[in-house]
Amino acid sequence: MSEIQALFDVLRQSAAPAFADAIERHVRDAPDRKLGRINALAFAAEHGLDEEKTIAGFLHASRLGLFELSWNVLCPGCGGVLDANTSLKTVQSEAYTCALCAAGYEPTLDEMIEVTFTVSPRVRHIEAHNPHELPAAEYFRQVYWGSGVDLPEDDYEAKAEEFILETLELPPGEKAVIALQLPAEFIIIFEPVTHAAQFIDVSGEPTKEKRNLSLVFDRTHRHNETISMQPGPLRIQVENHAEVRTLPTVCVAGEALHALLGRRRPFLTAKRLLSNQTFRDIYRTDTIDVDQRLKITSMTFLFTDLRGSTELYERVGDLAAFDLVKTHFTVLNEIVAAEAGAVVKTIGDAVMATFPTPDRAIAAAMRMRDAMRELNHERSSEDLLLKIGIHEGPCIAVSLNERQDYFGQTVNIASRVQHLATAQEIFATSTVLRNPAAADLLSERGLNPMTHNVTLRGITNEISIFAIP
Repeated sequence: MSEIQALFDVLRQSAAPAFADAIERHVRDAPDRKLGRINALAFAAEHGLDEEKTIAGFLHASRLGLFELSWNVLCPGCGGVLDANTSLKTVQSEAYTCALCAAGYEPTLDEMIEVTFTVSPRVRHIEAHNPHELPAAEYFRQVYWGSGVDLPEDDYEAKAEEFILETLELPPGEKAVIALQLPAEFIIIFEPVTHAAQFIDVSGEPTKEKRNLSLVFDRTHRHNETISMQPGPLRIQVENHAEVRTLPTVCVAGEALHALLGRRRPFLTAKRLLSNQTFRDIYRTDTIDVDQRLKITSMTFLFTDLRGSTELYERVGDLAAFDLVKTHFTVLNEIVAAEAGAVVKTIGDAVMATFPTPDRAIAAAMRMRDAMRELNHERSSEDLLLKIGIHEGPCIAVSLNERQDYFGQTVNIASRVQHLATAQEIFATSTVLRNPAAADLLSERGLNPMTHNVTLRGITNEISIFAIP
C-alpha cells in the first residue's frame, strides 16, 4: 500500500464516507486546474455532498497533509486574489488595493477572505504548484481569480479573447514592446503578478500619429493615473523589474470583461470557517496572531447558562451534578456543530457559541431547549433549566488567552440578553429576528415571539428583546 493510499484510509476514519470517496476520485481523475484552490462549497454542490461535512472533510484532509489550506484576500469588485496566505496570521488588517479596480478595501473575514484547498505536491503535482510557468490565460484562471468567480469550463479561453487585445510573458529583467491599434474603448493594461495597472481612456478622432508609452513592473508601483488618447497606433514598452515572470495584458474594459467577472458563486469565507467546530478543534490555538484585530461585519452569538446550577450541586452532590453538567455540555456541543456553529468557550456552566447566520443560531437554541427537556424527562426532574440569549452584529476576531475569540459590543449585548432570560427561555434581539431565514424558520413552526423593550447595563439606548416561545 502506498503512503498516499494509507493517508486516504486514515481520512476515512474522520471524514464522511461520501466525501472521502469523492475527494479520492477527484485527486486521481480531475484535471490539474480543478485541484488548485478548490472551492469547498462548489465541490459539495458538484458532488451532491453536505456542505458542512465537505468543509470538515477538507479540514481533516489538510491536517493529514493531503491538501494545503490557503487564506486569500479577494477584491470584492473583480474577485481577484490580492494576497494569498498559508495562515490567517499573515493577513494584514489595513487596506488592500486592487489595481484592476483602482480601489482600496479594508479586509473583513466575511466578505473579502476566502479559504481554499490545493492538493499537496506530495500527493499529486499539478501545474499550479509552479504558477510562474502557467500560460497567461491559465494564470488568470488558476491564480488570479478567486474561487468565487464562476469561470466557464468549456469556452473560458474564447470568452477571455473577447476582451484581451494582447498579452505576453516577460521574464525578470527583460524588456519588450507591445504594438497595437487602440480601439475607441476604455483600455486597461493589467499585470496580474505584481498587481499593476494603467488605464487609458481612448476616445475622439482616430489618429495615425505614432505614440509611445513606457511601463515598469515591480512590487511597489501598482497604479498609474488614467491617461487619455485617441484611437490609433501605440507602442507600449514594458520592463520587468520584478524577480519573477510578469504577464502584461491589454484588455478592453467592456461588456465581455464585466460579464465574465459578473459570474459569481458562494465561497468558503474565513468567518464561516472560524465558526466551524471541526476547524476550532483542529486549529485550536494557531489561528490569529495576538496582535491581530480582524473585522467581521456580521456574526451571530449565542450564550447559554444553567439556571440554579449552584443549588443543583447542593441538591444532588458534586459528583452527580458534575456528570449532569458534563452531559449537558456534550449535548450542546453536538447541537452547535450540527447547526454549522462552533463553541468558542465555556465559562462555568455557560457556553459561548458562534454561528454564521441568525437562523442557524435560532435552530440550535430550539434544539438545545428540547434536548434539556428530554434529559429532564428521562431523570424525572427539572435540574437542567437552560437560559439562552442571541444577538447578531459586527465584531472583531482576536486571540485571547492563546485561543481564537471575539471582541466588541455585539458580544456584550448577546451575553446580557442571555442574563435576562429565565428558565427554558430563548431571548433574541431584533437584528436576529429581522433575518429573513430566521423569520421563515419561526413562521414555519408557528412561533410568534413576544417583544418588549429593555435597558441593558452599559448600553445607552433601549433595545427590543423577543422571547421565542
